[in-house]
Amino acid sequence: MPDERGQAVSQIPARSALTGNVLVSGLVSFFTDVSSEMIVPVLPLFVTTVLGATMTAVGLIEGVAESTASVMRSFAGLLSDRLGRRKPLIVFGYGLSNITKPLLALTGSWAQVLGIRFADRLGKGIRGAPRDALIADSVAADRRGLAFGFHRSLDTAGAALGPLVAFATLAMVPDNYRAVFWIATIPGAIAILIAAFFIRDLPRPPAVRVLPGMKMAGLGRRFVVFTAIITLFALGNSSDAFLILRAKNLGMPVATIPLAYFAFNVVYAGLSTPAGVLSDRLGRRGVLIAGYVVFALVYLGFAVASAPAGRWMVPALFLTYGAYYALTEGIQRAFVVDLVPADLRATALGTFASATGLALLPASLVAGFLWDRVGPAAPFFYGAAMSAAAAILLVVLDAGTRKPFVLQARGR
Repeated sequence: MPDERGQAVSQIPARSALTGNVLVSGLVSFFTDVSSEMIVPVLPLFVTTVLGATMTAVGLIEGVAESTASVMRSFAGLLSDRLGRRKPLIVFGYGLSNITKPLLALTGSWAQVLGIRFADRLGKGIRGAPRDALIADSVAADRRGLAFGFHRSLDTAGAALGPLVAFATLAMVPDNYRAVFWIATIPGAIAILIAAFFIRDLPRPPAVRVLPGMKMAGLGRRFVVFTAIITLFALGNSSDAFLILRAKNLGMPVATIPLAYFAFNVVYAGLSTPAGVLSDRLGRRGVLIAGYVVFALVYLGFAVASAPAGRWMVPALFLTYGAYYALTEGIQRAFVVDLVPADLRATALGTFASATGLALLPASLVAGFLWDRVGPAAPFFYGAAMSAAAAILLVVLDAGTRKPFVLQARGR
């Protein structure tokens, strides 16, 4: 049956929302994130202490990596819609990311790390939009929040397990970051096999309309306004590497930092599905606003904390940071799907990721510059201000243009 925009609404039974491609995609993300998140909490420490990189170099590495992923999402999404297929891009993207990670164990300079991170995030960019579009294709419209939240839960469960394995490794072989990188290859290989053998393309024709490419205006005014606001937020959302380095700066022992990151991911995983369900019932906008307020408070906490007492704040801040991720990550994607026609979902998801992700390069460069030139607290004051501004804009612009942001229970 058609919805208010004349689109066909999926008649997929509700019971299938957490099975099939949603479940398989979640498992692939789970193992990939075990691998990735083993690396995340130790890589900035490795780059700065072993390879001698500055904070500005850390910002360049992470900014280039994440911006690369975001640019590729737009092209991969467009290609997926044109071909009417999702799986080839998904498998290739996961394969590229997981094959390049072992090279970190062989690096001798931060420039080499930059190249490896570029290839890793290139794979992430290739798989992201087709995978999210496949999830949206596989469930009924009124189950999208649940499906995306469930996927984020499995994804983040892997992200929680990864730092725990990294902690255990460093406990057995202190300061041996390269051993962490080698062990991370095992779950990465499992992820590639699951993606190759168990993801199933759904029969769908290629898009017949003229696709908008990189022009956001072709996706509608509502999409453009929403993307512009979230891009503003992203300009202050520097790499999580700075949170890890701030934890060390505040006096947290290096070996325990992966545990704080583990706790963050446990909260993220546990709250993602409830947050998705809440957005299905109450609307996405209010949940997102709450998420950006939480982000601002966390960054403000990292800014005002001081050593040595501040190290006791770090675990609580990481736990709260997990709530921010749960309230925003999957819900942003569900919101984008709500705003565009079904045959442009991958294009819209990719374009949104490109617009917001490109902001991560200047965000991380600014954070590194502020840390080096002003002080460790400065990047966090800046991030808190940008997040607060985005939350206010979501409130103010909705007051003037309520229709674009109010979601119906079904078919939106």
